[in-house]
Amino acid sequence: MAVILHEVYDWYRDLMDNRSDPRVKDWPMMSSPFPTLLVCVFYAYFSKSLAPRLMAKRKALDLRKILVYYNLFQTMFSAWIFYEYLRSGWWGNYSFKCQPVDYSNNPLALRMARTCWWYYISKFTEFFDTLFFILRKKNEHVSTLHVIHHGCMPFSVWMGMKFTPGGHSTFFALLNTFVHIVMYFYYMIAAMGPKYQKFIWWKKYLTTFQMVQFVAIFTHQFQLLFRECDYPKGFMVWIGLHGIMFLFLFSDFYKAKYTNARARSAAVKANNTNGYTKLPASNGKCIPVSNGDLSNHLVASNNNKGACMPVLDEEAESIKPNHHFTNGYKNGYANGHAFKEGDGVLSTNDAILNPDSSSSSLHQRKVK
Repeated sequence: MAVILHEVYDWYRDLMDNRSDPRVKDWPMMSSPFPTLLVCVFYAYFSKSLAPRLMAKRKALDLRKILVYYNLFQTMFSAWIFYEYLRSGWWGNYSFKCQPVDYSNNPLALRMARTCWWYYISKFTEFFDTLFFILRKKNEHVSTLHVIHHGCMPFSVWMGMKFTPGGHSTFFALLNTFVHIVMYFYYMIAAMGPKYQKFIWWKKYLTTFQMVQFVAIFTHQFQLLFRECDYPKGFMVWIGLHGIMFLFLFSDFYKAKYTNARARSAAVKANNTNGYTKLPASNGKCIPVSNGDLSNHLVASNNNKGACMPVLDEEAESIKPNHHFTNGYKNGYANGHAFKEGDGVLSTNDAILNPDSSSSSLHQRKVK
């Protein structure tokens, strides 16, 4: 056993000291993978266990103003990183077919390495997405997709930063920061309140935008399987597999959020008569609901699970001021009839209209 442990230690020291990029060795968080790994593990524990328990007996916080400023910061931060990636190589100097890493102290190569480090830091600032969900008691949004997406990214980017701070796989970061510019801008507008909803009619396309991103990422990475390029193939495969994994996860979210939601909406419309509605159940039978239970059932079945970033519940925009909530009905439902949203997806929350509610938050943000 002692021999095995010694060999593992020697391999680890050789990996860290001889195979990594010596330029970044003394940069913050770069000397060892363990600080980043521990932060990621704590993030998962905090998100799924500790924080929900701490908030269990506390009221949801109204963070609308904080969300506006946070998403503004993230939009500007992403825009700056995107600009730096362009200036460091992707604006004409880099090849989309094959781009080796420049490990020299050339000013442009060092600028690219610094940009990669800031992109790494941005993966930690995105942890606030989860914190805001939990403080607003939107724990249903802290899904498997959300935690995987945010929890594994810092460590994955750390490895790229440690061994390949530049070159072919930075296309992934370039594209991802561009998506985040659009995404956080959308969340900022959404957090500003219902009167701004008309300017973000394109919300349902965010998830599609993210899925296109993942297809572009793994296509760009895997092309090196068929051409010679002086770039570490192991890291290329690692990034490509990330693209595939996130594509499947976001596809599931898209189907749950839009495809299945539209089917439920059509079923409600077809079966809704005289204040008594039958909803299709998962076992093929119909569930009769009435007297205010309709909204509760749909909330349970149509929550925005899998969403990645924090916004206020912009679905409430579709409820007009002259639509009053009466007799225990809420979320756009009154007297057994359901108000329709502009995009055909039924509203799931009333957090904007009732910010003091105990249920008072996305990615699609992801389209994390």
